[in-house]
Amino acid sequence: MKQAIDVDLRIRPYGGEDDVSVVVDILNAELEADGVPNRESVDDYLSFVRNPNQNFDASRDVTIAEVDGEPIGFTEQSWVDTSDGQYREYRLHGGVRPDWRRRGIGTTLLRDNERRARLLSATHDTQLERRLGSWSNERQAGSAALLQANGYDTVRWFFDMTRDLAEPIPDVALPDGLEIRPVTTDVIHQIWRADVEAFKDHWGGFDDSDENLKRWLDSPTFDPSLWVVAWDGEEVAAGNINAIHPEENAALGVKRGWLHSVFTRRQWRKRGLANALIARSLVLLKERGMDYGVLGVDADNPTGALGLYERNGFKVSERSTAWRNFLPVDWRRHP
Repeated sequence: MKQAIDVDLRIRPYGGEDDVSVVVDILNAELEADGVPNRESVDDYLSFVRNPNQNFDASRDVTIAEVDGEPIGFTEQSWVDTSDGQYREYRLHGGVRPDWRRRGIGTTLLRDNERRARLLSATHDTQLERRLGSWSNERQAGSAALLQANGYDTVRWFFDMTRDLAEPIPDVALPDGLEIRPVTTDVIHQIWRADVEAFKDHWGGFDDSDENLKRWLDSPTFDPSLWVVAWDGEEVAAGNINAIHPEENAALGVKRGWLHSVFTRRQWRKRGLANALIARSLVLLKERGMDYGVLGVDADNPTGALGLYERNGFKVSERSTAWRNFLPVDWRRHP
């Protein structure tokens, strides 16, 4: 497909696993140029594309943009039903190599991604309202400007929060009747389901399919020895799903560990359990040689997570925005 911009741009479908390094290289070049302290790894992205499902299938949902055979951009999309039962959201993402910016390529890729989202939406039978969604880090001014110019509105803010592990870590007792046990292979699926359940009342939506679980299991940073999970008998009460990303740390020159998911199931909330598990997670990460603990949080989290993390010594270090837009045409008519 060729576009009327100032270069001869070709947008082609995903061509298989050889394209994984193409996507990761472009994504990381953008993150570095914008000063965003995150990096993607080839192995992590491979774990994602090797487990396709109805929500995301790289052969359908990823494209590569080329000029004279040189990859200079990419797009991807996925969809999810939001946890409030209101929307089916078609989430769009992409990137343009920094040396090819400001030439209309980002606009072209966004509009082509929207076109493909309309095609996909036309095959779906759902009573939910349909929306387009995207996200950007606050450092990515160009991405924010592109989305605003194309009718996207800010709908939510998210923070990354960082905790210096050189600061004292309190010793917080577990509530009576609960215990922490080593995570064994046979309980991983139970912990996954408890985590999903705990976030059912949170904003947005999550792909809780078995394929998405397999992506997680196949990730090179999957390390249950870093998890801290509290049990009440045979029930998972709460947990911290922690991970260390050595490749990202090396690229950024940091030593940090992530508290990727901090969850407490509803009937065990308001008992100080989260404080106890966070403290143990921080100690564990420090013992593994990390200097910082990092986590992400919804700024409007209904359980008061932002205040919880602040009380545990975390400070906001990055801010991101979630965006939404209407589907540009009536989804009932096939484009």
